[in-house]
Amino acid sequence: MQHPKIPLAQTVIQLCKVKNIQNIVISPGSRSAPLTIGFTNHNYFNCYSIVDERCAAFFALGMAQKVQQPVALVCTSGSALLNYYPAIAEAYYSDIPLVVLSADRSEYLIGIGDGQTINQPNVYKNHILYSASLRQNLENIPKNTNDNEPAIIKNIENKLERFLGIRQEIKEENEEEINMALNMAIYKKGPVHINIPFEEPLYEVTEKLYEMPKPVEVESKLKKMDSVDLEACLDDWNDASKKMVLVGVLPPNSVEQKWIEELANDNSVIVFTETTSNFHHKEFFPSIDKVIAPLSNGEFKQLQPDILLTFGGLIVSKKIKAFLRNYKPKQHWHVDSKKANDTFFCLEKHIEITPNQFFSEFLPELTHVKKSNYKPYWIQVKQHRQEKHLKYLDEIQFSDFKVFNAVLKAIPKNTSLQVGNSSAIRYTQLFNLKKTIDVYCNRGTSGIDGCTSTAIGFATKNTKQTVFITGDLSFFYDSNALWNNYIPKNFRIILINNGGGGIFRILPGNKDSDNFDMYFETKHNLTAKQLSEMYDFEYSSAENESDLQKQLDVFFDKSKRPQLLEIFTPRTVNDEVLLTYFDYIK
Repeated sequence: MQHPKIPLAQTVIQLCKVKNIQNIVISPGSRSAPLTIGFTNHNYFNCYSIVDERCAAFFALGMAQKVQQPVALVCTSGSALLNYYPAIAEAYYSDIPLVVLSADRSEYLIGIGDGQTINQPNVYKNHILYSASLRQNLENIPKNTNDNEPAIIKNIENKLERFLGIRQEIKEENEEEINMALNMAIYKKGPVHINIPFEEPLYEVTEKLYEMPKPVEVESKLKKMDSVDLEACLDDWNDASKKMVLVGVLPPNSVEQKWIEELANDNSVIVFTETTSNFHHKEFFPSIDKVIAPLSNGEFKQLQPDILLTFGGLIVSKKIKAFLRNYKPKQHWHVDSKKANDTFFCLEKHIEITPNQFFSEFLPELTHVKKSNYKPYWIQVKQHRQEKHLKYLDEIQFSDFKVFNAVLKAIPKNTSLQVGNSSAIRYTQLFNLKKTIDVYCNRGTSGIDGCTSTAIGFATKNTKQTVFITGDLSFFYDSNALWNNYIPKNFRIILINNGGGGIFRILPGNKDSDNFDMYFETKHNLTAKQLSEMYDFEYSSAENESDLQKQLDVFFDKSKRPQLLEIFTPRTVNDEVLLTYFDYIK
């Protein structure tokens, strides 16, 4: 087996191996050659080549989202690693483990006008769990003399380092930094950055593995609730007649079914879930906006909880956020082993354990179920809204709203659904999905920039079929995602093309002007047909309800290539249909 000759590259690769970081996404480049050689020549690693670094980073994020383990990214020096930044920010806010391995030039080449050179150390400082800037091994520094000596070895201290063998100290420091970064990604669930300087020659290989770094393990102690805090929570919960549980982004099967049943059987508890919550029970309240958007001030006051219990990631619904900010609960508890956002400006308790652990410690200790009409009343409201929802669908014309209803109904059971941001996830929130469908969306920063790449990365690690629903601007923005040799045959893209950024027509503002069309809605006449041909997708389209149903009847069947279904909807009708909906279902 061939290894890179540069010792520092061997160290990084070996520590990735012992930490079980197996999936490596590589973008081409010369400075990163020692890493690329090492990873691709080792049969332990699964290596993927993605040219566009922005797409590569979101592709890796999608993989990590599925496997729930760190995925490494390898890039060359210069602007390459800046293109990772959108995905790094998403990973930071979504608690997804990514490891950026950026190659760099030697310190003496920084700031002198050398090509592909920027200030790389700590470049992600506001959105990273840990940044490690490794030091170059002394034997890789050019042995120039006299006036030609680079500044790094001109002073006495560095000359002494060379002659007194400080090499071992540098080696140990580098190993400590790499261990720290990888452990943070693994145990704290987020992105880390390791910046690695390499000196030419970069492509030399050896049969000898002479770097066997020592891994540093982290003791993982299971946290428990403090007994005093537990007692106080139990007392408050037992006394409250109106408790609201709000669940954000959550991986499937995060909470045991027996605890879900206990929550569902308590009439003093309402459980609001989002499409991204993957948290199901017939007694719960999905489609939050459907329930609360039409409420009067008096009804909002009636819904106002005594205790708000939240867990999971960020919330999609703007309406629930506005409601809970205006009608604050007396107490807000957030359960998460890592962090708690004061989303509603009334956070009182951060319970630093996992949701399942919290329920396993908390629910068995409850002494009684509080008598309350809180949930039964709102169950009736939910049923009324659903009846009106179904009637509305019968009355409206072909539009985004009707398309989402048909598409979400047609998705087969036991499918993984990736949803694009902006209007795609907000429409999806209004419909009830089959509970066997797992749902994912990039809600950390809620950007449209890498949704397709994320979905494809996820699909490469998914044993089930992955379906991706997206809007037109998001899809065309990330079209380089299709420049990818790893897309499974059963991958499906449903592209809803309404000729622009349709969500802007729903927001306040003057919608009937050239300025709005060009700078907000960004009206266009693009279609995905040619992209599908270029990237070897089977392409189909629909422009009305009948065509759509015919396409959906066969769209999820086995095929020899991945497929894309483009659905064209009327640009100037969609906003009116959606805005009228909330009045209709009162």
